[in-house]
Amino acid sequence: MASNTEKVIIDTESAEVVDSPRAAASAVEIEWTHEEERAVRLKLDKHIVPLVSLLYLLCFLDRNARIQGMAKDLDLKGLRFNWALTIFYMTYLTIEIPSNIVLKRVGPKFWLPFLVGAFGVVSVGTAFVRDFKDLCVARAFLGIAEGGTMPGIAFFLSSFYRREELLFRVGIYVSSSSLAGAFGGLLATALSRIPRWGAESAPIHTWRNIFFFEGLVTILVAIAAPYFMPTRPSNCHFLNERERLIATARLAVDDKADPHEKIQKHHIKRAVFNINNIICCAGFFLINITVQSFSLFMPTILNDLGWTATKAQLYTVAPYVTACLVAIGIAFISDKTRMRGIYLAIFSLITIVGFVILRTVQEANIRYMAVFFATLGAFPGGPAYISWGLNNAAGPAVRAVSSAYIVSVGTMGAIVATWTYRIADAPRYKVGHSINLGAQAATFVLTVGAILYVWRENKLRAKGRRDHRLVGLTEAEQLDLGHLHPEFRYIP
Repeated sequence: MASNTEKVIIDTESAEVVDSPRAAASAVEIEWTHEEERAVRLKLDKHIVPLVSLLYLLCFLDRNARIQGMAKDLDLKGLRFNWALTIFYMTYLTIEIPSNIVLKRVGPKFWLPFLVGAFGVVSVGTAFVRDFKDLCVARAFLGIAEGGTMPGIAFFLSSFYRREELLFRVGIYVSSSSLAGAFGGLLATALSRIPRWGAESAPIHTWRNIFFFEGLVTILVAIAAPYFMPTRPSNCHFLNERERLIATARLAVDDKADPHEKIQKHHIKRAVFNINNIICCAGFFLINITVQSFSLFMPTILNDLGWTATKAQLYTVAPYVTACLVAIGIAFISDKTRMRGIYLAIFSLITIVGFVILRTVQEANIRYMAVFFATLGAFPGGPAYISWGLNNAAGPAVRAVSSAYIVSVGTMGAIVATWTYRIADAPRYKVGHSINLGAQAATFVLTVGAILYVWRENKLRAKGRRDHRLVGLTEAEQLDLGHLHPEFRYIP
């Protein structure tokens, strides 16, 4: 085989690699150059990544309503706001694994837009809630609708990209939440200024405008999304026949498992007890405490520095945009170097510096600078942990469970986040900053330990110390070992 080409014999019906053209009536031998593969990848990037980024961005646009009058109108005294947030995440985390199992069977083309449309409907309904009880009910349904989106998109992307390409794409769509935080502040400021309108019994104004109009836009996008979203590489409408074959075959080289395999009990067990997934679950849990704390409370934190609600909303833009650009840049570098852990460790140190300043300094402008450190250090961690887990789990069924598993456990960090910043702790929020400082210190220790484990395991496999796993197994059973196969190498 030439150095700039790849060749594989693939069954065009099942998308599986086969030994010879005689292995199946639909088997063909396909050879392609790296330039052709690059052209295919660019087309995937052009059509898929912007779409899923938009869908995920819509999940985060409604996070700026509290300081635009919601707390006052709904009498969210004491810990009521925290309870409303907690209820959302409780239903959110329970739906993630079941949602990905449904996605694997139904396909992403309709399931992901259905989820997006559902939380758009709930968002519109939230504009009409009258009290704390109504808000809790709305947040519970929002968690059910929104819970499957993040792990669903992560698995969806893993069905189109190679292991070394995945983090950059996951980084782009997850970082769209940072852009949502930035533009959400601008939109919240603009929408809240729309004059009071609607029926006398159900008027729409200030924070209600945020939920109503952003929910309406979400519904419209969800209705249009199925027309642009493919199910798998073999049916991408924007690729020609040869490009579809290349898109399918290049993944078959990377992962020889059946792309259409159904999720079975042993796939779930393998995903849950994969030590790499357990590490990524713990890391995502810790990083999510900080990411969700800032997503939920940054306008409040800035408002309590002495700035007006409008000024606080506008001042959220710069940290979010910076965090988004840094997260995407680090994801790109990480894919190029085929390394994950070292960047997680370095950026957790930056976050630690940010929270040390927030915890100890009183001057408002310096604390605002520390918000930049905390956000740009923490926000790259989410996509990195998800991609790290998916990279080190083999087989489509195992990956589908893995993405939901990591995000589900990580969501528990969001529940912790809902209690980090309480009204009683304003304006210094020492408790919240201390919790985040401890979480990031633990992230650093965990990540360093994970890097050492991966290096050791790869060395043992290179020395043949895991070859005993193949003894007595048929070829199909050996292939089904996934990441447990002695020839599989983890990404550090």
